[in-house]
Amino acid sequence: MTGTNLAQSGRIVAPYVTATAAEQDLKCSLVVRPGSLGIGYAQELPGDRDHLGVLWQKVAERPEEGKPEFARVHPARQRRAMYELLCQVCAGPADQTSDGVLWLLRDHREDWPRWPEGMASVEPPVCARCVAISLKRCPALQRGAVAVRVRSFAIVGVRGTLYRPGMFAPTPIAASELDYGNPQIRWLVAVALIRKLRGCSFVPFDELRDAMDVK
Repeated sequence: MTGTNLAQSGRIVAPYVTATAAEQDLKCSLVVRPGSLGIGYAQELPGDRDHLGVLWQKVAERPEEGKPEFARVHPARQRRAMYELLCQVCAGPADQTSDGVLWLLRDHREDWPRWPEGMASVEPPVCARCVAISLKRCPALQRGAVAVRVRSFAIVGVRGTLYRPGMFAPTPIAASELDYGNPQIRWLVAVALIRKLRGCSFVPFDELRDAMDVK
């Protein structure tokens, strides 16, 4: 396994994308860029933006320190897992067949016909071996989950905090999800990468059982 949130025995103690108590937001001063061209960090580094120029939240990287905080996702690890199609649990390659890449999702089939077709997801995919441990240990998935093969999963945008110019510094407005083509994205600090899921088909858990790493 290549994940970092692992016990020394090799058993997963928290998903790769989960932040720990030692991984808090770094204090970085936000400024309005010259010409009111959005926001930036006062002492910005090249790695503070993604390949399309969007500013990302800076968070300490200490995956081996502190207690896992399962309600928090580490922005850099979420971004890497989504961008490289890594399993969000172990950080190995996500499971992929001719039917598509594997996602494990909360069951929201009542939301709209053909759900999750067209859904904008911030959840990275999974490998088949990590399905069982996810179902066993994640309270949210225990309330209902489905395995889905996805044929098309384009990167479309980011989730984060939207800002506006303030009297002394940029002022946060609200949490937002913006497409990369939206000009407001220059005023957003991203915390999660979004892929749009298309060509979705459900996979019975029995079909994955041979590959599941039951723990």
